[in-house]
Amino acid sequence: MATKRKLDDCSKEDSSRVEEHLIKASSFEAQYEPEEKIKTVVVQNFPALGKAAAFRFLEWVQQNPRGVCSLPTGKTPEYFIKWVQCILRDWDTAAIQEEVSRFGLGPEKPNLRELTFVQIDEFYPISPEQHNSFYHYVTEFYIKGFGLDPDKALLMDCSKIGLERPQSFGPTGEPQDHLKLDRMEDVWPDGRVDLSLRTREPATRLERAQQQVLRQVDQWCLEYESKIRALGGIGFFMGGIGPDGHIAFNCQGCDHFSVTRLDQLNYASQAAAAGDLGGIEAVRRRKVITVGLGTITYNPACVAIICAAGEAKADVVRNAVQENAHVNFPATALHKLPRACFYITIGSAKLLIRRQLATLQSMQVMSQATIERVLVSLSARIRKRLVDLTQEDVDSCPLASCAVKRSGQPLAALAEAVRSSLVAKIERGSQVRENTTFLHTEPHHDDIMLGYLPAVIRNTRIASNAHHFMCATSGFNSVSNGHMLMLLGRVSRFVKSPTFQRLCTEKYFSSDADASLDFRRRDVWKFLDGVAAADNELRDEGAARRFVANLCDIFGDRVSADGDTTMLLNRVRMLTQYFEGRYAGQKDDKAIQTLKGSCREFEAECVWGYLGWQIPNISHLRLGFYTADIFAPEPTQNRDVLPILKLLQGVKPDIVSLALDPEASGPDTHYKVLQAATAAIQQYAEQDTSNCGKKITIWGYRNVWFRFEPHEVSTIVPVSLQTISTLNHMFLSSFESQRDAEFPAHEIQGPFCAMSQRVQVQQYDMIEACLGYEWFHKHPSPLIRGTRGLVFLKEMTLQDLLAESRALRQQTEAV
Repeated sequence: MATKRKLDDCSKEDSSRVEEHLIKASSFEAQYEPEEKIKTVVVQNFPALGKAAAFRFLEWVQQNPRGVCSLPTGKTPEYFIKWVQCILRDWDTAAIQEEVSRFGLGPEKPNLRELTFVQIDEFYPISPEQHNSFYHYVTEFYIKGFGLDPDKALLMDCSKIGLERPQSFGPTGEPQDHLKLDRMEDVWPDGRVDLSLRTREPATRLERAQQQVLRQVDQWCLEYESKIRALGGIGFFMGGIGPDGHIAFNCQGCDHFSVTRLDQLNYASQAAAAGDLGGIEAVRRRKVITVGLGTITYNPACVAIICAAGEAKADVVRNAVQENAHVNFPATALHKLPRACFYITIGSAKLLIRRQLATLQSMQVMSQATIERVLVSLSARIRKRLVDLTQEDVDSCPLASCAVKRSGQPLAALAEAVRSSLVAKIERGSQVRENTTFLHTEPHHDDIMLGYLPAVIRNTRIASNAHHFMCATSGFNSVSNGHMLMLLGRVSRFVKSPTFQRLCTEKYFSSDADASLDFRRRDVWKFLDGVAAADNELRDEGAARRFVANLCDIFGDRVSADGDTTMLLNRVRMLTQYFEGRYAGQKDDKAIQTLKGSCREFEAECVWGYLGWQIPNISHLRLGFYTADIFAPEPTQNRDVLPILKLLQGVKPDIVSLALDPEASGPDTHYKVLQAATAAIQQYAEQDTSNCGKKITIWGYRNVWFRFEPHEVSTIVPVSLQTISTLNHMFLSSFESQRDAEFPAHEIQGPFCAMSQRVQVQQYDMIEACLGYEWFHKHPSPLIRGTRGLVFLKEMTLQDLLAESRALRQQTEAV
């Protein structure tokens, strides 16, 4: 029988009044032993997570005004930073004093000036001037933002580390000054760091210098570690947890006694960092300097807080909290610290078994959805059909045992009801609509394709249906500089062709031309003609046509009827120099962002061109909340809601699809688009005098980032191997900027279409286990017999959507 460890059971020395308050406010205890090996605080939403961590940090500061702290970078600390600044700024106000009293802090305002700050990690090599360097982040948000003393900070300036080399002399006694190595760019010309030089003989003068620099870096890391230990170790550590469970940059498999060192990332961590550094290739070239797990745990009194928000972190949280200490799970190194604690949201806690059980036990009514959740999970885990489950099987699972017992119904009846529910959902997903107008919406240009393309394809085959496709954002953040250089190279070749000269006489590239809409359609047709003919030059010409038109539209360049390319080629040269001179991930100006986004828009038009749909049935809204800033703004009515509302009024859809992602690590793009679209749909329904708006059906979908569970959906769409093949071909042919997977999913080394295929096949595998192999492959319908993947959709009314949106808002925003 598992026991609960209440916070009161901890020693007085290890307790925290902030954590006492958080536990009292939570529906869970601090720790459930023996399953859980570390204290865990569950809060309602992402802002509440930042608020909780902020008060715990300031509580520690009051107790340790000259302590040593390490704080994280990235999006995880967004609300932590905001709350710390708010509390300190408004300390004397009644509202903050009420919060201070509630969380149990002392009356004296915390003074952060005497703290010693220790930077946790950094990419190597990287200039501290780069806005995406961690040095820049901690300087802006912690040293300046919190008013810390920079003279007391231990920072990682990777523009200098390792360059302090003693003078050396060659065999003839002359100084070895044949290489100028004043900057990191001199040592690592292409940014690639070869760690094999630690153990092998250098083959060139440059490699010999690189080996010396590597050894100096290793020495610097040793001295950095010594400085931390001389301070008594880290007193307050706060960090996130990576997709492989990494803490700092201590990846899966890392020694729990590791120290500060130069190391390399595994693939999962590289993929997670790709968005910060402008693509995975930029990450692969670099290595990282990181404090070790042994560094973090050196001080036994260290307050170590690990924050995790959203369902995407549920698996790594479960491993970190419930598994025994093991190198496969880096965060388990923190189990030895009595003051260590996980601060997580409800979504991140969804796989913690004792907390799931506590939730089930607190339910007044055991719903059909809950029964379906636990029985489907059990059936899939033990690979046994629902109707074959025995009481012994149920008793082996605490969740299933609790749910079945509290339902008061026989297991056979419950299993049959769940089976019938799954069959009904598949039958619903096998149907097609007629005389229906669809508005398919997506936050990014590939979300529809990756989320539910099989349902789109099936319904486009009916001639009476109309389809409109809307992408909310321009997607410029996912277009690499290398891809832009490739497109500029195409344009340079294209303008030399007789075809270009002919098109100039037609005013093909002028947005003022009467036939401009038809010309932009022809760009797509030409591209797809090349794909169909396996003619790469024809395909490239179609893309080059659109790129030239975009240059003329965005920058105001003109191409004369006689084919004078002077202005155009000057622009190409300027842009080539621009992209060659930028570091990966560097923030672009507005015009360049628009140009990058227009490339994604053309790709989307090519995707839907596969199915015969074209502009104006494809809308690119470029909503203004989407920026390159690490903490992006919230949607607004005029800027972000009205464009969607106008589209709804023009299309008058019967069905609107929405990316219905659960709580994530804060208000990210998908969540913001959902809230803007929901507001627009609600206003449309209220303003629509025909009453059709109130009858709108919503299709909620998820893509590769998040997944529905079967009990959450109303519709399960069968996916054949033919459709999977079509999806892959459409993606790889049309989404050229994503083909090389510069911004990949961490679960798979490849493009997103491969991840989408994996998700669909895994969902099929789950349902096949529940219904049995024979149900699919002996089914009278060839559609079911040919099924090799499944797509999950949640069909809702307008009122259902509003309720779902409100629930997500509570999970994601401060309320």
